[in-house]
Order: sequence, then C-alpha cells, then structure tokens
Amino acid sequence: MSKHTAVFLLLAAVTGFACAQTAQPHAFVEGKDYFAIPNPQPTNHPGQVVVTEVFSFGCPACNHFEPFIDKLRAELPKGTVMEFIPASWHPNEDWPLFQRTYFTAKALGLDNPKSHDAMFKAVWGPNGVLQTYDPGTQLPKAEKNLPKLADVAKFYAQFGAKPADFIATANSFGVNMDMKRADKQIMAWGVDSTPTLVIDGKWRLTPASTQGAQQAVDAALFLVNKELAAKKAK
Repeated sequence: MSKHTAVFLLLAAVTGFACAQTAQPHAFVEGKDYFAIPNPQPTNHPGQVVVTEVFSFGCPACNHFEPFIDKLRAELPKGTVMEFIPASWHPNEDWPLFQRTYFTAKALGLDNPKSHDAMFKAVWGPNGVLQTYDPGTQLPKAEKNLPKLADVAKFYAQFGAKPADFIATANSFGVNMDMKRADKQIMAWGVDSTPTLVIDGKWRLTPASTQGAQQAVDAALFLVNKELAAKKAK
C-alpha cells in the first residue's frame, strides 16, 4: 500500500468511525489494533511516557484527526509528554516545506497548540492562506502555485516572528538536521502512513488499525497507562 493510498484510507477511518453513535468497550489487541516497534530506543524523557504523532500539516487525514489530537492532549495523565514529528513524503503537496515549517516554529519557540491548530486551518480552511489543494477541483495545486517559505514566514508574523528571522532560521543548519533526524526516526519506527501515534517509542497505531479516530485515542491512552504502570513497577 502506498503512503498516498494509506492517507486516504486513514481519512475514511477518521471521518467514518468518528460518526458512530456509541462505541462499545474495546479490547485492544497487539498485532491488530497496535504494533510493537522492534528494537525500541530510549526517549529523551526518561521516567515519562512520550506520545508522538507522526503527521503533516499537508495531510488531509491529519487535519480530520486534529480534534482528536486535542482531545488526547487533554486526557493524557500526569507523567506523559506529547510530541510531534512531521513527515516529508509528498513534495508535490508541500510536505517538506511543512516539515521545515514545524521545526522552524519549534526553534523560535512558536510551536504551541494555538499555532499548531492555526496551521491546519491555514492549509485546509476555506479561506486558508497556505492551501495546497484547489478549492474548486479538490486536486493538488500545480507546484508553481503551492505555498512557499516566504508565505509561511508571513503567516507566522501573527505569532510574533519577523519574516526575515523565520526564513533565516528555516534555512539554518539546526533545522536541516532536525529534518534529517525526523526522516530517520520515522523510518526506524516503521511508520508508513499519517497520522500515526507512537507510544514511548515502543508501540505504533493508526486510526485505520484501531478502526476509528476515537478508538485511536482510546488505544493510545491504554498503552500510555500500560507504560506508566511498567515504569512505576521498576
């Protein structure tokens, strides 16, 4: 299954299962709902459980999953850290630019829930200034019409960034290294679609694997509590 096909299957899972009336209690099964990551490496937050979303601002399924990410953030228990790693798979849909955007905002201290949600609205909202799809045809824009770094820099001015500083940081050695590390980490985790949730570098799941967006949140919380209990038992 290609990454592009997987994105649309995930979009169907997010939109379809989110409309179910009342979800029944679900017993999550390893190898079906979630998957073990071989040779997991320690995270940068020892003693805490790290929940990571592999995503892209240019991913339609990620946009539909965003309200569930907000819900997951709100429900994470004490001792948990939420992180994000942007993927870069689709240059024709500006994913590398959005990967650079995320790490630039993070380097400038501008990555927060408000700016994160605003980016999705800028890309996918009806009047979004960073749209990658033609609102009329619903097809990707021609490459020459896709947003450029200067457009993103202007967008982040509302959060206090000077466009020139944003562009300089975006082209810095540090941001370039962050992008390379992200691509390497995503590959090491075996992630091949977005959105994907990774729990403490050990477990991987998607809305498609859990049969719905809310189920993905529930499965993530199940694994978070599992890992918290394991840490306390040590």
